[in-house]
Amino acid sequence: MKKKAVAVLLAGIMVFVTACGGKGAPTTENKAEGKGYTIGISQFAEHGSLDNCRKGFLEGLAEEGIVEGENLTVEYQNAQADTGAAGQIAATFLSHKADLICAVATPAAAAAYTAAMKTGVPVIYTAVSDPVGSGLANADGSPVGEVTGTSDKLPVEAQLAMIREILPEAKTIGILYTTSETNSEATLREYEAHVEEYGFELVTTGISNGSELALAADNLISRVDCVNNLTDNTVVQGLPTILEKAGKAGVPVFGSELEQVKAGCLAAVGLDYVALGRQTGKMAAKVLKGEAKASEQNFELISEYGLYLNTKVASDLGLALDEEYVSSALESYDSVSAE
Repeated sequence: MKKKAVAVLLAGIMVFVTACGGKGAPTTENKAEGKGYTIGISQFAEHGSLDNCRKGFLEGLAEEGIVEGENLTVEYQNAQADTGAAGQIAATFLSHKADLICAVATPAAAAAYTAAMKTGVPVIYTAVSDPVGSGLANADGSPVGEVTGTSDKLPVEAQLAMIREILPEAKTIGILYTTSETNSEATLREYEAHVEEYGFELVTTGISNGSELALAADNLISRVDCVNNLTDNTVVQGLPTILEKAGKAGVPVFGSELEQVKAGCLAAVGLDYVALGRQTGKMAAKVLKGEAKASEQNFELISEYGLYLNTKVASDLGLALDEEYVSSALESYDSVSAE
């Protein structure tokens, strides 16, 4: 059975939204009259990868002639990793008569679609790891309604191969995740299916909210040879805590995208979230221009991944990285960002 992330939202939201209604995308005639477009951007949490998605999304729209401040009004709100707040944000956008909602990350996407599904207002999501498992797409990739977007599905086997390359003697990988994030559960299932092929044992620890992160990190770090970070929004927000604790214990932490490597993870095979957002913006532009409905566009995956390395972190851990391997990285860093 597919997991329905949309089912965990506020019980009263549908009543509120039905009363508010929605006007759908503006017509070409309205745009010609200078009315332009109004969209709401609902971002689930505040961290580098999701910020990059939002940035790329607006760039993608601009490349298609839809420019903030010219013919586009943007309302942006951040749920700060609170699922209930994500539902309220979506309802607010609908009450403000948004033409389209952009939802950044799985919980925001689930909340937005739950709110908008009976209004006709399209939802375009980005950074959703498992659209099918989250109830936003059918098994063939087609939308379940006026909702579509892009997935940040991780290249799990490439990540495991990278960890084995850098840590040839490692036996255990630890993953910390949030039990309410279906995106993390979907990725964990992939890791469970492949870790033995690369000679690893997987050790996982689930948390229900950010307040449990520090203690859970201490427990996990004490039991593993390295930690592998996912795109779990709650955990990514607490990444500085994990990096501090792991650094003191001399345990490498691997990331899932370049912002995590900049922040102090040792390495990652991941995607460029600005590029992912840009791809999403182009999908949204088709909807706003009336070229294609959201329900007519299957969700999309980004096709290119890169190797990112932090040589300063490697040096701090006493790891000697092969020069040829370092030169193969799409980007490498010799410092740790302050953010």
